[in-house]
Amino acid sequence: MDDFVVYLLAGILGLCFGSFLNVVIYRVPLGMSLAKPDSHCTKCNYFLKWYDNIPVLSYLLLGGKCRKCKQPISPRYMLVELFTCLCFLASVFLFYKSSIVYAVLSACVCCILICVFFIDLEHLYIPDRLQVAIAIFGIVAIFFDDFTVWYDHIIGCIAGGGVFLLIYYGAILALKKEGLGFGDVKLAFATGLLLGWQKFILAMLIASVSACLILIPLKLIKKADRDTEFPFGPFIAVGVFIAMLFGADIINWYVALLTF
Repeated sequence: MDDFVVYLLAGILGLCFGSFLNVVIYRVPLGMSLAKPDSHCTKCNYFLKWYDNIPVLSYLLLGGKCRKCKQPISPRYMLVELFTCLCFLASVFLFYKSSIVYAVLSACVCCILICVFFIDLEHLYIPDRLQVAIAIFGIVAIFFDDFTVWYDHIIGCIAGGGVFLLIYYGAILALKKEGLGFGDVKLAFATGLLLGWQKFILAMLIASVSACLILIPLKLIKKADRDTEFPFGPFIAVGVFIAMLFGADIINWYVALLTF
């Protein structure tokens, strides 16, 4: 029964946080306040009532449309709420009994990664405040990550971020243009500190492979030229998400294969 209550509260909190993340994803890139104005339709400026703001349920009851102007609302809003709920449940399931602090940390970092994913996907940049938040949680992780020792996190920060920094300036010297955004470099420093070098390598492997599988066909379909920019931050976010939640099990499984 106690476990049921914990999961129920985690799910409800996840939905509520997901609703707030939608505000962050929309307003931060536009330089808007997170507090004012109240939630409103971006097409007709109708201010939402409390019953229009119930996570997932309001979207379904309204048929994915604004109550006033009847214009469609992006399904992203509901998807963010649902995925945040799943992230909270996964964090509780994986870490709650071994470390409450790490379970909370995991849920909070998932929230930040969701913001990184959608903001970089839409605006091709990653706000510095999100980078700083991940770095702060990275400092906390040093003391509560059972898989790594403290210096693994320092190595992950310096080596991981350093490699991205070399790629960044190497591309400028060799190609006379950026090979990746400097936001990706800062994200590498922050996530390297968060994960430690072992899980950071896993995260970057997942990010690189998934980027190749998606971006190469996308470039061919769109017939994009060499100067067309595609965001790498969303792929880093996915890699970090998987490595943070499942990295220890994946690495242990791989090491067991090598020693079999």
